[in-house]
Amino acid sequence: MTDGTQSEGPRTAATGRSGSGRDAVVIGGGLAGVTAALALADAGIGVTLLEGRPRLGGLAFSFQRDGLTVDNGQHVYLRCCTAYRWFLDRIEGTALAPLQNRLDVPVLDVDKPEGRRLGRLRRDALPVPLHLGRSLATYPHLSLAERARVGRAALALKGLDLADPSLDATDFGSWLTAHGQSARAVEALWDLVGVATLNAVAKDASLGLAAMVFKTGLLSDPGAADIGWARVPLGDLHDRLARKALDSAGVRTEVRTRVTSISTDDNGRWSVQVPGETLTADAVVLAVPQREAHDLLPAGALDAPERLLEIGTAPILNVHVVYDRTVLARPFFAALGTPVQWVFDRTEASGLPQGQYLALSQSAAWDEIDEPVATLRERYLPELERLLPRARGARVKDFFVTRERTATFAPTPGVGRLRPGARTKASGLYLAGAWTATGWPATMESAVRSGVSAAQAALDALGRPRPRHLFVFEEAA
Repeated sequence: MTDGTQSEGPRTAATGRSGSGRDAVVIGGGLAGVTAALALADAGIGVTLLEGRPRLGGLAFSFQRDGLTVDNGQHVYLRCCTAYRWFLDRIEGTALAPLQNRLDVPVLDVDKPEGRRLGRLRRDALPVPLHLGRSLATYPHLSLAERARVGRAALALKGLDLADPSLDATDFGSWLTAHGQSARAVEALWDLVGVATLNAVAKDASLGLAAMVFKTGLLSDPGAADIGWARVPLGDLHDRLARKALDSAGVRTEVRTRVTSISTDDNGRWSVQVPGETLTADAVVLAVPQREAHDLLPAGALDAPERLLEIGTAPILNVHVVYDRTVLARPFFAALGTPVQWVFDRTEASGLPQGQYLALSQSAAWDEIDEPVATLRERYLPELERLLPRARGARVKDFFVTRERTATFAPTPGVGRLRPGARTKASGLYLAGAWTATGWPATMESAVRSGVSAAQAALDALGRPRPRHLFVFEEAA
């Protein structure tokens, strides 16, 4: 298909033959695109999925390094991420990315004496908000007065109306200050959670998105914030199992295939141009990053397409350290008083036979994303030794970094008005991606939800019934 030869004429998306059946092209093979393709195919639409990279999965992928299978970065989800949980179930990957039985986050404060550094954020089997009451009351990284003020701020946050557009124009940091939160409380609690989920510190984050995260994750259901993560490489889920599910659904999947243009013909059908071939379809789902979407959008598809270029991006730096021995006894922890944010044990998932492999996830890494590896090594290895006494005598077998300079959209105040919905003004053209108007920050959950929204809009327009199982997660939410 991509050998540069000329096709004999336009081909339908699903079969590669001229025909009149309902068909669609999904452009982009990240979680949003894979979700849209599966949802459309499950409803009987013929689907072709096009991805420019040699793999599926978007920015949640794996690669090989010196015999190890390495994830580009650590990704987690929560029990409240009902769409991503649906996705895992749809690709038969749920057992490979289990959830905690109950929220339990170890938090180490490096500035405290050894033996007194550990605090925990965990829930009890009690209704909201009592489920976090004991944890907050005994959280050693805040003073008694700070804990009380946190409780009052949490109740105020719970009372916010997420549909209020004024929340999007306000920054979370100012709101926290106005509600009595100290700099220490922001560091030890609000940013501890918020930076990892929003990819921004409180002062740089929209109150609307921050409120959505905390209300949904911590203040909606006792188990909503239980954490899940892949115990296998992400590529096993988002590429291998996803491709297997697509194949079983009858989706034609083409990787290493970059779309150069999209347009409509005289009959209102869509033409999707790739090297050497033109695909035609009744519907197109554009599931690519916002800047790429902007470049492919035909004139008139959005009232203000330039707004897509105003949606900023935010980086994530991932630091990978392989030791010759075990230095961490728990699966993960978060840290205070140090540049280190969250640390995960990836030993088993990577296939490392001896020693231990730790992955550090550093969100909102504006100051470090372009730092040389040698500089990062000098910074982070001593910090790990401060946090983990066993690391002090261990030999570092490998140290490397992965950088995602545009890992997420930036959740800055005002971003909500820039995020478009799934439908465009061009009949048969739909948008998907974590950056679209899902109500969620740039997470795997947001990506899957966007794919569902795009598929739903397309199916409505095509007059096809929606597959019932696709919307089970909406009821759960």
